[in-house]
Amino acid sequence: MRLSDASSRYLSLRAQEGFSRYTIRAYRVQHNLLIRDIGDVEIGTITLECLREHVQRHMHLKPSSLGHKVRAIKSLFKWLVEEELLVRNPTLKLKEPKLGKRVPKALTMDELEMLRDSCTSVLEHALVEFFFATGCRVGEVQKLDQSAIDWQRGCVNVIGKGNKEREVYFGSKARIWLQRYLKHRDDMDAALFVTERKPHRMSIHQIEYIFKRIANRSEIQSTVYPHKMRHTLATVLLNQGVFTP
Repeated sequence: MRLSDASSRYLSLRAQEGFSRYTIRAYRVQHNLLIRDIGDVEIGTITLECLREHVQRHMHLKPSSLGHKVRAIKSLFKWLVEEELLVRNPTLKLKEPKLGKRVPKALTMDELEMLRDSCTSVLEHALVEFFFATGCRVGEVQKLDQSAIDWQRGCVNVIGKGNKEREVYFGSKARIWLQRYLKHRDDMDAALFVTERKPHRMSIHQIEYIFKRIANRSEIQSTVYPHKMRHTLATVLLNQGVFTP
């Protein structure tokens, strides 16, 4: 079996198992880079040495990016062995680079208030408050429908990594702005958040752009993006003693 065929079969199976399209796309990129470097060879001819040489060619990348590359390769070959398509796994001694301790970046409380003060529409307020209250990932929010909101309990079920469902909660501030936002809308789209022009479900890129737009109006010096709200919530809960690391 050629490496390209092995990659196609592996990614097709993972897609059926519910892996996100972003994970599938990222793994496909890494598999294609491997094929570019070592050729579309028979999987049985691939050695640890040639895999190490492939990783070495990309040492200019950050350790986290190199780690992702190694994981994408190792997962493919592990599957090939499990499926008995390959007798020996050449990636067993292929190591990920060591990562230094990274402190998750979060907004300070002053910066959070500056972000709130810089919102100029009910949509912007609703996005900021919902992301901060729930700590959801942007991909989770992007897929939400209005019908998913349990207003009485102040919660919503989201589909996260690995297609796993979990319940998240929001308080009165997020509830108020969400209700104002939905009341302000005059479209019939089922999505929780829609585009401002010709309303339809927002893309992840559009949500990220709105956060950037709000931040540009403020005096916040650091970069603001939806995932930073998740870190901010975690920091607040940690400081309040809700959980320990």
